Amino acid sequence: MIAIADELRIPSFLCPTVTASRKLEKIRLYLIKKLQPCLEDRRRYHQEFASSTSFHGVQNIVRRRSRTHRGLWLLVVTGCLSIVIWQICSRFTYYFSWPTTTTVVVQYVENVKFPAVTFCNLNRFQAHAVSNLQIIFLLWNLVSGVVQKFSMEDKFSQEINDFLLGNQNFSIKEFTRKYGFYLNHSTLLECEFFGKTCHPEDFEHVFTEYGNCFTFNYNGLPARSVSLSGRGLRLLFDVQQEQFTDDPALGYTDAGITFVIHSPKEVPRFDGLGLLTPVGMHAQVAIRQLKSIIQEYPWGECKPDIKLQYQNTYSTNGCLQECKARYIQDWCGCLPFILPGNGTECDLLKFYNCVYPAVSDIEIKGLCTVGTHNSTCPAPCEEMEYPTTVTYSSFGGENAIKFISAKLKKSPEYIRQNLVLIDIKYHDLSYKITQQQKALSVSELLADVGGQLGLFCGASMITLIELLEYIFTNFCWMCIFLLLKAPEMPQWNNPFQNQPTHKEKNTGIQKEKNTGIQEC
Repeated sequence: MIAIADELRIPSFLCPTVTASRKLEKIRLYLIKKLQPCLEDRRRYHQEFASSTSFHGVQNIVRRRSRTHRGLWLLVVTGCLSIVIWQICSRFTYYFSWPTTTTVVVQYVENVKFPAVTFCNLNRFQAHAVSNLQIIFLLWNLVSGVVQKFSMEDKFSQEINDFLLGNQNFSIKEFTRKYGFYLNHSTLLECEFFGKTCHPEDFEHVFTEYGNCFTFNYNGLPARSVSLSGRGLRLLFDVQQEQFTDDPALGYTDAGITFVIHSPKEVPRFDGLGLLTPVGMHAQVAIRQLKSIIQEYPWGECKPDIKLQYQNTYSTNGCLQECKARYIQDWCGCLPFILPGNGTECDLLKFYNCVYPAVSDIEIKGLCTVGTHNSTCPAPCEEMEYPTTVTYSSFGGENAIKFISAKLKKSPEYIRQNLVLIDIKYHDLSYKITQQQKALSVSELLADVGGQLGLFCGASMITLIELLEYIFTNFCWMCIFLLLKAPEMPQWNNPFQNQPTHKEKNTGIQKEKNTGIQEC
């Protein structure tokens, strides 16, 4: 092509392939003369690398003159290299199994924060408030079913439906607030926190599955601390069984106070966690503080970036309530007052016709799940718990009963049937931290790999760089060799490519190229 263009004096702008062919020829000649080493140069390079590399053992294979010695050293190097590869693979396999260890640390301090305590009366409603208390109990179970699932029997369905049709403006929320259990000086006879008198005003009202409940040391109050073990919160309740009652037909046969100890930043959860003190009993509760720290996925099951909309501190119970609130609000267009959120409050008809079936649907379909990292509400990365040890004794001896009877102007029988004494205190001024940790970090993995390389091969990071440089150099030579061996580029349908002048003029060039390839 070049010869034809020169012979016919074809302008370069009329035959663009001429310029491209000249550039290709220059590139190929440069690769042959400058970059592609001869066979002797390549042998010398391999010899120098084997003699000077910091990879131990390779030098002995090259320098030994005896074939027996070379074979032995080749066997040793191959064996050590196999062990290194096996050890490194096992360490990486162990690392990607995401192993963890658990450490327990007991920390003693001068003072420790007191938890929140939520109290509820097992007898939830005033007996004189309504003639048909069974309907009220069923309605409240229907409302609180969003927190604790309540299985409604078919025989009660018609009664509830008739009541709702005849009392469409009835509000179970206002009824419970007004006629449920209340906390004042007649129901809270004594309250003492760390030697100081406390009052009903120090308690925050909250709705739970037990109706009206009251929380001491809730999140809105300044943090209360204890600086001496053996003392804490002391409460004397009067449950007033004659005034407050529950329906034994629905399984409510106990009388007393139920309470749950929780973090001040979390909502109370009674389902399976509440402690019960029956009437006429003195409960002494010794608590400890336990902080659990869980690793994020894939080592643990927590997600550090998950946040709650209506609570500052994440908890699985709070997350579960917000999840149910979102689904119920989407399906029913309203929000149960017992769940967190801002929205139109559901009336009883909505509770019966929509909310109750929606809660059942949420549980059946598993729309709000807890526990694992891929669930709706994974485990919290940090969680504060308060393990308890509870001991019970009869409330007062004969002399104490007489003294309290004279003080309260109540009969001894009334005291045994209505009074509940609860003492809550720290076992000692310490807290336990249970922390889940990574069993193998990245730095430890690199240290293990480096230790195996150094032990069996005497290698280091410098050795790896030498090997990479050696491999890269040989790879470049191979690429150049393949480029020179590749067929020539097509000539873009050049009309002059079959002319005999083209063959004659390029015979010398072709011979020069073939000679260069054979030499290398």
